[in-house]
Amino acid sequence: MNRPLIIGHRGAPGYRPEHTRSSYELAIRMGVDAVEPDVVVSRDGVLVIRHENELSTTTDVAERPEFAGRRTTKRIDGLDHAGWFAEDFTWEQLATLRCRERIPGIRPASAAFDDQEPPLRLRDLLALLDEHRAQGRVVIPVIEIKHATFFASLGWDMAALLDAELQAGGWHDRRVVVESFELGVLRQLRERGTTAELVFLMEADGAPVDRHTSPGARTYAEWMQPEGLDVLAAEVDGISPDKAVILTPDVQGSTIGPAPLITRAHERGLTVFTWTCRPENAFLLPEFRSGELADYGDWRGEWSGLRTAGVDGIFVDHPDLGIEVFGCGAHSEMSTDQRGVDI
Repeated sequence: MNRPLIIGHRGAPGYRPEHTRSSYELAIRMGVDAVEPDVVVSRDGVLVIRHENELSTTTDVAERPEFAGRRTTKRIDGLDHAGWFAEDFTWEQLATLRCRERIPGIRPASAAFDDQEPPLRLRDLLALLDEHRAQGRVVIPVIEIKHATFFASLGWDMAALLDAELQAGGWHDRRVVVESFELGVLRQLRERGTTAELVFLMEADGAPVDRHTSPGARTYAEWMQPEGLDVLAAEVDGISPDKAVILTPDVQGSTIGPAPLITRAHERGLTVFTWTCRPENAFLLPEFRSGELADYGDWRGEWSGLRTAGVDGIFVDHPDLGIEVFGCGAHSEMSTDQRGVDI
């Protein structure tokens, strides 16, 4: 069995605030094959790496008096959100912010690095990957487009912005993966002639935000059925469902084995990624938990189920642990002792 692509989810956010340069650098040093930036857009059309366009959970914006008047409430993807939003700031203003750990109660060691680094633009990360490539270390960007329908309502074409960024950075002829929970923006990229691999992200339940404006609208569960996969096979290169779907828990939440979804997808030529491997009890399926939410549960047990399921790519918050389970033959610049010192 080939090992899956090991993807540093937002870098190495188990050890550093997500989407910071140090988070990505650590993931690369630990040996990942790829890193995953999420992209939103600034007021002046710059693709900024943030998991959400709301900024207060991962930056110090709420403590910046010069931006106090920009707090607002917006309806995004059907839900109301209060805070500060990337699209209301120019890149120059966003660059003055400092990044923070999203879940300090679960990851206090990462929170110790708060307020040390600014956000990144997508072009900054691509330049960092260029630096490593020049040294013989090839790392693939797996770029998630966030809130495409919402940004379209503000006049921003996320497919066009991303396509232009990849072209400008010389990435149009290299391996790039682009993913989204919205099929519409992936279709738009395909129509633009992108050479990127397109991956459709899937929740365990619910439906894509762009469902009502997208031809052949389906829920995520319907997309996972043979008829839905038949359509996807003609439009994208892969799918990426929630790990709970892969492990097919029964009504009590116990794992009963790999889902037939993987076989169905592979039969149609689709790759299968899954998300997200995190060792803390707060994120494990119930049968693998023990102790407090921030404690590490039986993460090896859960992840071993994903390994034997035959997925093609796996998102990890702790790259060193992911490589331990999934990474036979993975590249690493760090010994076990060095990991202990550095993290």
